[in-house]
Amino acid sequence: MKTPPVSDRPLGPRVPGWSPPVTPHGIRLIEGRYAVLEPLSADRHAASLFTAYSGHDHIWDYMPYGPFHSSAQYHRWVKDIVADASHVFLALRDRQARAYIGAAAFLRIKPQAGSIELGHICLAPSGQRSRAATEAFFLMMTWAFEAGYRRFEWKCDALNLPSRRAAQRLGLSYEGVFRQATVVKGRNRDTAWFAAIDTEWPALKAAFDSWLSPANFDAKGRQIERLSDLTRLVRAASDPAL
Repeated sequence: MKTPPVSDRPLGPRVPGWSPPVTPHGIRLIEGRYAVLEPLSADRHAASLFTAYSGHDHIWDYMPYGPFHSSAQYHRWVKDIVADASHVFLALRDRQARAYIGAAAFLRIKPQAGSIELGHICLAPSGQRSRAATEAFFLMMTWAFEAGYRRFEWKCDALNLPSRRAAQRLGLSYEGVFRQATVVKGRNRDTAWFAAIDTEWPALKAAFDSWLSPANFDAKGRQIERLSDLTRLVRAASDPAL
């Protein structure tokens, strides 16, 4: 069989100096202006988070676990999940409110591929669309790209429009829907994919820095420029469902 010419055998560009980044398992504390991220601990965080989540069972609709009906039940779940090294859970604390507002995790951690995902996001109503929560996700993106990851992913149930809006607001580009990706709580789940890559990070970081600046908020704490407006030009593709 005749070997096809090189011009008919395209290859991806080389990645000079590539070496796999470290994993996030060694994270001890990540601090920002509005948010603090700590390794999730059953003894330290479970009671506070259970209280913040209580009465809001809908926040678990798209999660593969929950709702939790007692503090002890949630404590046991946290203790088990943080023992699983396939992901790294962090508790999110609002500096100004001096309260824990939710949790999130690094998962699908693939140093050899330079890929990492932000997921298992569960925010109490007090933290949703807050400056602290937005900065917390920004801090996780910052850690990942500064560690050397090339790709930062976000996946969610395709029916979860608030999550899809959040991914796009943060500047992650829409990459499509994987149909019948899994079964969650006995129901079909199509999964929407979003991602940012390292070449987009400098522009995204500048957008976050601008939005998070105290000068971007008036005396009543209302934003002057919207983050989605600042990240729009960076995104490679927008979500057609929004």
